[in-house]
This record gives sequence, structure tokens and C-alpha cells, in this order.
Amino acid sequence: MPKLLMVAEKPSLAQSISSLLSNGRAVVRKGVSPPCSVYEFRGHFQGQNASFRVTSVCGHVNSLDFTGRYTSWELADPAELFTVAPTEKKEANPKLYIVKHLQMEAQGCDGIVLWLDCDKEGENICFEVLDAVNGYLASQTNVWRARFSAITQVEITTALANLIKPDKEAAQAVDARQELDLRVGCAFTRFQTKYFQGRYGDLDSSLVSFGPCQTPTLALCVSRHDEIQAFRPENYWLLQPMVVLPGGVTLSLDWDRGRVFDREVVLALLAIARSATNAQVMSVTSKERTKARPLPLNTVELLRVGSSALGMSPQHTMQVAEKLYTQGYISYPRTETSSYPSSFDLPASLRLLTSSSEWGDLARGLLEEGLNKPRKGNDAGDHPPITPCLLATESQLGSEAWRLYDYICRHFIATVSPDLHYLHKELSFWLGSHAEHSAMGSEEIGGEFFTATGHYLVSPGFTQAMPWLGLGPDSALPDLVVGSQVPVEEVHMLERQTSPPNYLTEAELIGLMEKHGIGTDASIPVHINNICQRNYVTVESGRRLKPTSLGVVLIHGYQQIDPELSLPGMRAEVERQLGLIALGQADFRSVLDHALDIFKRKFHYFVENIAGMDELMEVSFSPLAASGKPHSRCGKCRRYMKYIQARPSRLHCPQCGDSYSLPPGGSLRTYRDLSCPLDHFELVLWVGGPGGGGGASRGEAGGASTGRSFPLCPYCFNNPPFEGMRKGQGCPSCLHPSCPHGERALAVSRCGSCQTGLVLLDPVSGPRWIFCCNRCPLSIRAFRNASRVTVLPAQAAASDMEDGTFGCARSSLGVCPTCEASLVRVEYPNSAPSPLLNSAPLHIGCMFCDSALSPLVDSPTVRVGSEGSTGRGSRRGGRRGRGSGRSGWGSGGQGEAGRGHRPRDKMAALAAYFV
Repeated sequence: MPKLLMVAEKPSLAQSISSLLSNGRAVVRKGVSPPCSVYEFRGHFQGQNASFRVTSVCGHVNSLDFTGRYTSWELADPAELFTVAPTEKKEANPKLYIVKHLQMEAQGCDGIVLWLDCDKEGENICFEVLDAVNGYLASQTNVWRARFSAITQVEITTALANLIKPDKEAAQAVDARQELDLRVGCAFTRFQTKYFQGRYGDLDSSLVSFGPCQTPTLALCVSRHDEIQAFRPENYWLLQPMVVLPGGVTLSLDWDRGRVFDREVVLALLAIARSATNAQVMSVTSKERTKARPLPLNTVELLRVGSSALGMSPQHTMQVAEKLYTQGYISYPRTETSSYPSSFDLPASLRLLTSSSEWGDLARGLLEEGLNKPRKGNDAGDHPPITPCLLATESQLGSEAWRLYDYICRHFIATVSPDLHYLHKELSFWLGSHAEHSAMGSEEIGGEFFTATGHYLVSPGFTQAMPWLGLGPDSALPDLVVGSQVPVEEVHMLERQTSPPNYLTEAELIGLMEKHGIGTDASIPVHINNICQRNYVTVESGRRLKPTSLGVVLIHGYQQIDPELSLPGMRAEVERQLGLIALGQADFRSVLDHALDIFKRKFHYFVENIAGMDELMEVSFSPLAASGKPHSRCGKCRRYMKYIQARPSRLHCPQCGDSYSLPPGGSLRTYRDLSCPLDHFELVLWVGGPGGGGGASRGEAGGASTGRSFPLCPYCFNNPPFEGMRKGQGCPSCLHPSCPHGERALAVSRCGSCQTGLVLLDPVSGPRWIFCCNRCPLSIRAFRNASRVTVLPAQAAASDMEDGTFGCARSSLGVCPTCEASLVRVEYPNSAPSPLLNSAPLHIGCMFCDSALSPLVDSPTVRVGSEGSTGRGSRRGGRRGRGSGRSGWGSGGQGEAGRGHRPRDKMAALAAYFV
């Protein structure tokens, strides 16, 4: 019996596919990758019995990056990134072990079926999966690709029966785009960021980035901003008569001339209009009109509606749509097609909705009366339009997903509903002197003409499903005939002023991006999100995109140096050539080299003329030396450095001209007026998280975003002094042998969660003391309200242990003889009862094993979603109380490898290093 491996793009998709193909009888087990389960069942494949193994990846398996010194901003010249710098594909997320997971599951399998998304990105992931399992499958020729547009029984079964081969050309088109965007984006971004952040202190952006799609997207927003700034209002006037219709109803009329910008002319015409006591009906037109039902729904229209009607950003709209798709509620949400294929079963899709309390009556009515033929839109040849595939309720989906699902269902019903029909009526009135009217012919008649319009709904059609697109209340006009006269109550002269255009909405920007060929239906949300995150635009009320000073200056700078860098035409041409690769009509390397050569020349020209953009920057931003406030002393000149809080936050020494980067996402405080023993820079305390909330110590810069605090030396943070220290680490990860803030002085035990970090005391966390790992997000609260907590040194002096109660068996090394963790000294104030045994004010012992201390230690927590978190929950490890140190969080679990060993003595290693 052949054994087949099936790989989906997401874990939820693997679960759905296995459930549909096995009729819910698949056996599930865990794989090597934590989020990717494996489903096994037996079935039929190509006319014979087969054993199936279904699993998934988590998006792209690999990511493209530079190698060697070219990954460093300091060591590599940005100009080298275009051609000299080598690239390689690396595992996108090594912590998920996707490659190892695929290799383990491929062993013993006779073939592979790839269930990746049916677009160019999906084809690219197909070959990433094949590269990972190369050499592990029993046969390298039994490779198939499933093409499907929805997660339904019919679609999945049909796809399995009609497998094809992966499309190498489409995958190569994605490879070309990835390499082009990497080389071009990194070269411009590195140069711009280093140049401008070294000169200005209030850019408020961590990256001054450039992107072949991102920058033209920003240019569209800035173009509208320029129109608004250049606008100069003008006064204009118009006439508005008020007439009394039969029945006493007053009606205002619209002037046929519209706006007139000469006040004297309007005053003369006003006199003519006011000379008339009656308004005479000159013509009556009545015509039935229609409002066409919408085209079938594609991705761009979904993104526009998500922003304009539902108030969701394009990226968030896409995330919600993808979730609905993987759960089987809607068809594939990435499609450029707005026309149903001839084989599409519209009645079957409509019957799914007949049981709904929201649109069931509409669906049943259409099935009884007959469906209307949908309008013919654009057939891009990719996927059918977005339609519902499974009936859902709001309680099943939640309010946000339900709003998007509700729109998709209503839009689908509207596409097969009748058009809206209404009666449009228009009355034309004349106001003037009756003497003139009698003396002149109808073609020379004096006076002014005005119009009144109204409508009457005949049939609501598709607006029964989409009521917000209706005409509103009827505004019927009376039945007047030509020659009828109605009294004129008053004629007003209104003064108005022209108004500037408004800032682009996300919906308008999406339409412009589609028009100019910027990005694809899948990447448009990403580009809009990028310009928001880079602080190039801000999202105002009504989801309007207002460019910031930085965004405006960047685009104006590109326009001054090389306008093509910000115009959409260049990227549209690149996308056209990439499309030729996908069609097999152009060579991968030729297209890529040609595009890179163009951008390389533009980069060199941009660098040579950067002064043009710098002049614009000088007008909008402050020099680095004039930014920030004095904070801590520089170790070189002993002058105060300035703390610049605007992104990217850093310390700058005006005297030396040096800048020192800081962790993102928190605030800086002084730290006890202490200096680093290596370089004499004053230590600072970094308090991470929103508002600078306190927390546990952590060596990595990434800890700032989790609400943890740690002391750091600005110089060591940017220039690691010891081998084994990474850039961007604070004092808790410092290897200095005698510094009281380094890991040697504060480490208690090796972390049992990540097995690589050390559990350290946060010396500034009291009176709610915290111990945390300097590598992963594990933290432990202990000894609440203690006045002082210290970690005993490895060679504990007798004076350290002679006072108070000693809980563990005495050890001259200051470590626990049971678990080898460092002993801690806990002191409580005399002003309050002590929770220690016999209310003792002081106790020395092991926080994991000591019966007096372990009850005062809380269970550890791991922040979900933080670096190092497994994502399985917010709590890890053991119970509270005696023995909790052996439950897996302080000591690392059972066995010799899991013992909570004291960090090894690094004196010998450090001595060798210094020698």
C-alpha cells in the first residue's frame, strides 16, 4: 500500500483537508514542529488503496537573506548589495522546526501531494517544501500539486482526483521578486537610515526605508497632500429660488448655471430672477432608470469595502478573510477575477444560505423566481470570485469576522439579484420678465433656468441584500405640465467657497494602486501597512491617510533627485516582466539582472545627489546635537549625553559625536549613578513596554516590548566586550567576572524552560521581587514585600551566612547541595510581620528547595507571543510550594541534564580571553 505525504500551507488547512478526505476519521498526533499536527488515515488514491499522512507548514518555509558580512549594516557598503553580496535561503522561523518536521514526516513516504495556496506565492512554497524533503522521500518523481479554490468536500475531492505538477516558472517569478526587493530595498534603506539618523534627532522612525512598491504607494498619498497644500479657496455665488408647489409644499430649485465666480454678474442675474413672481414649467421629463447589480467580488473590492464600510485596515481585512477561508466559510480570498466561470454552480452556492435568518428569505425567493445572470467582469484566469461556502452564524464567528462574512454573503446574493429600477423625474423652470417672454422667441428667451429633480422607487432589486446602496426615501415631484406656473416665494443669492480635496482614504488608495499596477491583490495590504508602520502616514478619522513630515520630505526628495524612484510606472514594468517569467516567456536571470542594473545605476545617482534631499530635511527636522535632553555621562569625555526619545531612541554625545542605540518600545531612567567598570559609561535602566511599566530583568533588547526592565551600559550594549555576548544585550547577560550587575552576580539557576538562559534576580524589582530568564520570557515572582533580596556569590563568605536562619545544609560554595542553584538572602523589614518561619527577619537558602522560602515563590509565567514562548499558554511549570524547583522551571526537569546547575565558573575562560 503506497504511503503519501500531503502538505498544506497552514495547520488549520491541514486539519480541514484531512477531515474532508477521511470523513472525520483521521487520527491526529503531534509532530516535531509544535504548531503542525499530523493527521493519518487510509483511503483511495489513483484507483488503489493508500495510506495518507497530512501535515502543514506555516507559510513560507524559507526566507531570503544576505550571508556573511553583508548582513551587517556597519561592515557592508550598501552599493555592494546589488550584485556582489551573496544571498541564501534560510529557514524562515527556526524555532518552529518546519524543515526537520517535513523531513521526519517524509521518511517512508512514496510520494507527496502539495496543498499550497493556488497563487504564485503558493507555487514558490511548493518548491521550498520539495527542497526540504529532498532525499527523504522514497521516490523523488511522485510529486503532485492540488489546485482548489475552496475548502469544501466537492472542491477537495475534485482536486485530489485532478492533480497536476508544480509550476516552476511561477515559483521563479516569486524568487526574482524576492531577490529584487531584498537587494534594492536593503541598499536604499541602509544608506538612507544611516545617513539621516546620523544627522537628525526627531525623525520618529526606526527605519528610513525604501521599497519598490512601498515608495510609489506613499507617493500617491503625498500627491494628494500636495494638492491640498497648493489649493487656494475661491468665492463663488449661486442663485436658489424657493417655489411653492400645489399643496403648499416649498421646493428649492437648482441653478442651471451652477457656480459663478463674478459677484457683479450674479447680482444682475438676481435682479432678473426676482422680477418674476411665478416660475414657469418649461419641460417635464420622466424616465425609468436602473442601477446595476455589483460585479462578483474580488480581492481589491473586498479590501476597499473592508476599509470604507467596515472600518478595518486592508491588512486586517485580509487576515480575517484568510481565517474564514481556512475554516471553510468562504472561497479563496486572493483573486483578481470578477466574473463567475461558466461551470460555477450558482444555485448550489445560493442554497447554502436559505437556512439563514439574515438572508434566507432573499435566497429562497431568488431560487423560486430564478437567478439573474451575473454581470461579466474581468476574468484573470486565477480563482473564481469570493463566495460563501458554508453557512455560519455570528455566535460561531465572532462580531468582527461575522461583519466581513455577512458582507460577502450579501454581495454574492446581490450579484444574482435583479437590478434596481426607479423613475427619475426632472422639471425645468424659467424665472424672468413676462414682457421679455412675450417679446422674444423661445430660443432667445431672457431670464434664468432652474431645475428640480426627484425619483420614485419602482423595484429595489439587489438593494434588498445591500440596503446601504439604495436610493433613500422617495422624493416624488408633483404632476405639472409644460406651461404650468408656481409662485416664487423668494430667490436667495448664496455665497460659497471652493474646498480642497480630502486626504486619500484607504479605499481610494487601493483603487489607485490597482489602476497603476502597484503590487498585487495579496501584497497591496502589506504596502499600505508598511507606510503606516514606518510613520510615513497616519490614519485619520474615516480611515484617511495623512502623510507625516517625514513621508512628505522623502517623496519630495525622490522627486527632486530621481522622480522615477517614486513613480508607479517603473514598478508596473517590473511586474510585467516578472509576469513573463511566470508564463515561461522570459528568462529568470536575464529579467533579474536587467532590473538590478537599472536600480543600481539609480542608487549611485541618488547617493551622489543626496544633498538635494538633505536640504529638505533641514527645513523639517532638528539636528542631532540640538535634540533630546541631558541624561547620563559619556565614558569618553565625561560630558552628559542626550537622550533622544523619538524613534529610533538613542543616546547621543554632542562632544564626541557618537550615538548609541537603545532597545525599542520603552523608556530610559537613571540607575543609581553607577558606571560600567569596563568603559566608565554611566549605567542606565531600560524600562520596557507601554508607558515604561516595570518588570523583570532581561538581557535582550527584545525584552523591552514585553514590559521588562534591565540595566545596561550604552557602550557595551552596542559593542559587546566579551566573546559569546551578542549585540543588544544588557547587564544581566554580561560576562564580567566582578561586576555586581552581570549574570555571575545575579544568576540563580539555569532556566528549565529554554535550557540555554539563566534565571537572574531583577535587583530593582522590589518589593515585588522578580527572577527571570535572560534568554526567554520566563519570569518568577517571589518574596513579596521583602526589603532586600540578594544572590550569594559562588564563594560565599562566612559573614554572608552567619546572621539569621540558614535553611539548607551548609555549603562553603554558597550553592544548594540538592539542586546546585545559588542561595539567596531574603530580608524582611522589622516594621511588619515576616512570612518566614518563626517570623524571622532574615533567611538564607535555596528558593527552590528550602521549606521556608519555596512557599513564597509563585509559579513561573511565560508571556504568550513573546520571544521564546511556545504559545501553549501563559503558565509553565510547577506548582507552588515545596519542591517546585524540581518541576521544570527552575531546575529544568528530571535527570542529570535537567538539574539546576550553578552557572559554570567563567574565571578561567575570562583569564584566557584577556591574556
